[in-house]
Amino acid sequence: MPSEATEPRASIGARRNPETEAAVLEAAAAIIAEDGFARLTMEAVARRARAGKATVYRWWPSRGHLLLALYSRAKSGLPSPDTGSLAGDMTAYLSAMLAQWQGEGDTPALGPLLRLLIAEAQLDPAVGAAMQEERQSRWHHIDDMVARAQARGELNPALSPGHAERRIIALLWFQLLTDSLPPPEAIPQLVQDLLGGLTA
Repeated sequence: MPSEATEPRASIGARRNPETEAAVLEAAAAIIAEDGFARLTMEAVARRARAGKATVYRWWPSRGHLLLALYSRAKSGLPSPDTGSLAGDMTAYLSAMLAQWQGEGDTPALGPLLRLLIAEAQLDPAVGAAMQEERQSRWHHIDDMVARAQARGELNPALSPGHAERRIIALLWFQLLTDSLPPPEAIPQLVQDLLGGLTA
């Protein structure tokens, strides 16, 4: 009879079993932390999570989809500050986000994961589409801050909220992809650079 350590977790078909889903994501995060991204394979994740490989592939069709689930789970823990000004909101949000990207203490840096996810999205159109859908459905931090700024009359009327959001994201992703993220003490200057031309 299989031991508790090797007994497969139960699947409930197309509907995700929350316990199995959590186990798969924890397994993927553990493999990345211990062995790096290169060792992250769907087979290794299924084995470590004691989940059926078919179940893992049904829920996450590729490694890119699994990376997206990991990143989205972490991003959902970021604050949604409402300080009364776009500069205040951006300073609070970027402080938390950059700490997450760069890692703090025993918390692994998520910046390398996002870089890998962006690369996977360029190679796999399905991952790119899933990433865009995730942003539209769940990644609303910057959208919400810009919308509040527009309602307060802070946003430059010559810019649409969508364009303002893209300008902010573009600079952040450029710094991430070129490994030029600023240290915490430089965040106020980063915010000033981001808001140049965006505010009224």
